[in-house]
Amino acid sequence: MAAFPPLPWLQRGERPWCRTALAREPSLQDAVENVSRQLAGRGEADLALVFVSTGYASDLPRLLPLLRRRLAARHWLGCAGGGVVGTDAGGDPHEFEQEPALSVTLLRLPGAQLQPFAIDTAALPDLDGPAEPWLQLLGGETAQQPASPHAMLVFVDPVSPAINDLISGLDYACPGLPKVGGIAGQHSAPHGSLLLGEEVRSGAVGCLIGGAWRLAPVVAQGCRPIGPVFEVEQAQRNVVIEVSRGSERRSPVAALQAILTELSPTEREQVRNSLFLGVGRSDFSLATGGERAAEQPAPAFLVRNLIGVDPRNGAVAVAERMRVGQKVQFQLRDAGTSREEARQLLGRQALATPEPLAALLFACLGRGRGLYGEADGDVALCREAFATVPVAGVFCNGEIGPIGNTTHLHGYTASWGFLVPTS
Repeated sequence: MAAFPPLPWLQRGERPWCRTALAREPSLQDAVENVSRQLAGRGEADLALVFVSTGYASDLPRLLPLLRRRLAARHWLGCAGGGVVGTDAGGDPHEFEQEPALSVTLLRLPGAQLQPFAIDTAALPDLDGPAEPWLQLLGGETAQQPASPHAMLVFVDPVSPAINDLISGLDYACPGLPKVGGIAGQHSAPHGSLLLGEEVRSGAVGCLIGGAWRLAPVVAQGCRPIGPVFEVEQAQRNVVIEVSRGSERRSPVAALQAILTELSPTEREQVRNSLFLGVGRSDFSLATGGERAAEQPAPAFLVRNLIGVDPRNGAVAVAERMRVGQKVQFQLRDAGTSREEARQLLGRQALATPEPLAALLFACLGRGRGLYGEADGDVALCREAFATVPVAGVFCNGEIGPIGNTTHLHGYTASWGFLVPTS
């Protein structure tokens, strides 16, 4: 691995640190007491990340006040989710799904510029207007443009309107800036699922990260292609009516039926439950952001859900707006493919940057045990690449992460953010 130059804050003797705690008590009060004991005496952090199970939803407004009375941090950020990712006192990362769990990570980041923000997603600026109103959303009360941020953490409440518009607007405000996070977990309590400062919020919350630190993103979609690449010949909104390969035109269902004849019995069974459509990206170039381009080549396809079939004409409905001329390819998701893709991407990341201070994982609820058949599937793969890096995160209802220079809302994906020094 290439040597990395020393950073100014390191030469001055300031040391970054990351402290993690994980608790699984049924009572939120007891879980807070547990993580507080684990983190006691650690000093003031610059950023505290809090990920909590929706099993504590009714007590969620008490969570940050309880933690802030016991632990010191300048900024507090997090969300609730259908599962929690954290690192225990022995340094082992775990994924806890559909059960009470609380993960708290304290980060001391010398030289960092941190700017938390909260956005009302019911009153977003116009995407056809100037970028300044979007920048003002990220500037908080000061309404100032962020000072050279390197990355963004962002969490969205699941009942928020216009989520795709929000993601497009954040890219409009900060083009090329890596944005990592997800949609928080749903619950029946009368408040939101997001954590910022001392409050529970709805809408969207996040933090711009600049100065001496950044997030290196890795997005693992976990699918493999089957059959040839087709071109869309007819489409209406999110419905693909006809595809072609060379001079041959047919419906998507007819194209899939031809592919099925070439698959093994196991693969044909997987088609029944794990079939997706890869939708060609509009920009097939690699990321142009220097550091990012070296970390992760951009895949040619975005994996999208198939949400319906019209038996009358063989058309398929896709969870993406489609257009004529777009490239598409059917995809299968399975545990082996997901493991191999994640292993390759994480291994490449380990060679691309200095040792991360922390790894943040935002994983789909459809991963975990449901995909791998066992617990700790994604964090175990991270441990192969990073033997001691603390891991924290949450299981999401949709994962936010970049493909190339564009941020997307994903499904069935593991969206990683590795906190590394700015080189």
